[in-house]
Amino acid sequence: MESAFIKRCNEVRGTIEGFGNPLIVNHYDADGLAAGSLVAKALRNRGINYSMLTLRKLEYRSEMRDAGELIFVDFGGVEEALGDVLKGKKVVIIDHHQSSEGEILQANSQLFGFDGGSEISSSGTAYMVFRDAELVDLALVGAVGDMQFPLKSLNRKILREGIENGIVRCDIDLNIFGRMSRPLVWFLSYCTEPFLPGLTGNDGNCYRFLSETGIDFRKDGKWRRYFELDMEERIQLISALVAYLHSKGAGEAAKELIGEVYILAKQPEGSELRDAKEYSTLLNACGRHNRPEIGIRVCLGEEGAIEEARTLLNEHRKQLREGMFYAISNYEDFGKFYFLDGRGRIEDGVIGVVAGMLYGGALPGDKPIVGIAFDEEGKIKISARATRKLVDGGLNLGEALSKACSSIGVGGGHNIAAGATIERDKLNEFLLNFGRAL
Repeated sequence: MESAFIKRCNEVRGTIEGFGNPLIVNHYDADGLAAGSLVAKALRNRGINYSMLTLRKLEYRSEMRDAGELIFVDFGGVEEALGDVLKGKKVVIIDHHQSSEGEILQANSQLFGFDGGSEISSSGTAYMVFRDAELVDLALVGAVGDMQFPLKSLNRKILREGIENGIVRCDIDLNIFGRMSRPLVWFLSYCTEPFLPGLTGNDGNCYRFLSETGIDFRKDGKWRRYFELDMEERIQLISALVAYLHSKGAGEAAKELIGEVYILAKQPEGSELRDAKEYSTLLNACGRHNRPEIGIRVCLGEEGAIEEARTLLNEHRKQLREGMFYAISNYEDFGKFYFLDGRGRIEDGVIGVVAGMLYGGALPGDKPIVGIAFDEEGKIKISARATRKLVDGGLNLGEALSKACSSIGVGGGHNIAAGATIERDKLNEFLLNFGRAL
């Protein structure tokens, strides 16, 4: 299984190394941006010129018409969507979505028995294609961006290679966003994964909470960040958070506090790029706020890119926090699944993230959740999320969405997370179809 997958990855690398000036077509989310950038860096290492095109959804564009060589990254269903117009071109696919073998050469873990929703991302697949040691950081950033932590299977293999080469460190620690970059008060106030009842969105309560723990959140006139705390202070803060969450009846959220964190040792200490979770969130902010080129520039190490990305990140975190406050009191139980109607209230770029975040405190993990929002064309964007326990029990959201949208739109994705787009007047039909598909 693994040997056959590696053999295919080597075959794809050999084909790409014969290209002269390919167009890299990658998805706009964190994994897509990390994977596309990883391919770009690998091509640079080999002295191969390239151009890039980042898309929200797979569609034929003039850039593809003018390209004789194409590398599709993090897009499933390339042949089904574009097969005819790609004839006569040299094409390879690097992906991890549920797919079937076709005429186009494809490095895809799903074809070799690996779950692309939990065992390897598109970034990881791209790393397995090229195997350039210094690119392991982007492979892990993409996996974390696709919520594939703690890393296992092929992701674990990639992590071990990164550790052996001194590029990555794996620690067990507090696993919430902002460990590197946020002062402690805002570290807690802006925490949405998990949602901290009474602390998230309330700076005053966070001040009081930190004061009661006895931790100095200012030192020498500067706001302290989590990574600057010594081990005793970290344990003190974690213990206080666990006790606080249990006192609020949020025991499930307390379980999410501790986990593996992946430190990118070659990145500057204190930078968002030092922590794989923060790095991936930075990329997500760029893609989901229609500035994917900034995310690619960050990955490629271009000057000034991270400052631009931080502005988008602040807006992204603000939208997530506002979306979460709305979602907590507005989701509905539709029997077979939970439903969050975010139309006009939550941006389509974050509806899936917000829906998934509800599992961190508001929802039990007993059934999937579907969130909807209007996209930029006024259509309904659908994002479905599930828990690992549901998937292990046989749930496949990608297949369920595909069936539910078979005659009214386009849907698909992973077993644990999937998406679709339908016309405004097809919502009721979709909801009935989805219930039956489940």
